[in-house]
Amino acid sequence: MVKTQVGQLARRISLRQLQVFEAVARLLSYTRAAEELFLSQPTVSMQIKKLETDIGLPLTEQIGKKISLTGAGKELYQATRDILGTLARFEMQIDDQKGLRTGQLRIAVVTTANYFAPRLIGRFTRDYPGINISLEVGNREQILDRMSNNMDDVYLVGKPPESSELEFQPYLENPMVVVARTDHALAGREFIPLADISKEPFIIREQGSGTRIVVEKLFAEAGHPLNIRMELGSNESIKQGITGGLGIAVISMHTLTGGDLSELTVLDVEGFPLSWQWYVGHPRGKRLSIVARTFIDYMYEQGPSLLPENMSSYVSL
Repeated sequence: MVKTQVGQLARRISLRQLQVFEAVARLLSYTRAAEELFLSQPTVSMQIKKLETDIGLPLTEQIGKKISLTGAGKELYQATRDILGTLARFEMQIDDQKGLRTGQLRIAVVTTANYFAPRLIGRFTRDYPGINISLEVGNREQILDRMSNNMDDVYLVGKPPESSELEFQPYLENPMVVVARTDHALAGREFIPLADISKEPFIIREQGSGTRIVVEKLFAEAGHPLNIRMELGSNESIKQGITGGLGIAVISMHTLTGGDLSELTVLDVEGFPLSWQWYVGHPRGKRLSIVARTFIDYMYEQGPSLLPENMSSYVSL
């Protein structure tokens, strides 16, 4: 009897429905699930509704604006994680048998690496044209969440957390600098004290950003809280904000590459550049595919050669 019911359910439910449900259950948001899966919100809602109809029980419930899982939803979420995990392990075994001729690679990086990672991936795909790669970019909190949920193969983060479930290796230097417009009153001044710089209007990254965590900690420990004028969600928008005269900001020196930087200057501030670093990570104990292992080796071999030679020219020391 049980075998018959399972067989009937398996015939009604599609793998795509399970993928949609997994995203909704993990994020507890139809909107965020739709964004992650590149679907419309009505499509996500329709898939969940059909899944509930096929199963015969509600899977989610909404109180106000908050979504939570029902008992059946929690059971299905665990089963879905098991199913998708089994398929991912099978895919890895197939990739290992194929070697590096073909394969899939999922990479997730913090936003400060958004300027560096595409160049590295581009070079890798020229050397290994049979590998299909997906790249996710997010702030520190978002990438660590993806890592905890084992959504990708390789991760690049700034400040690693203290977690026994995650494993990190030091990678490249990621110095942080204070940037202003070239006509700013402090431009050209030497060794600006933190007390002076903290009075300036700051443009800062959103909550969950590793850059924000480090910068706020530095100024708070020095007894000089930041004068925050605006929060922006990307380094590119912060650079545009600086150019527009909205304030100054602390950003990764890696973001000062390419594009028109003629209106930006790096200030000589006490304690800067901040000595920061990227880390390569993955869940502890995870068996990496041959593609992932090869890419990590490639990162260490080729990464340093992709750093801009003129990076130091932006630092006015």
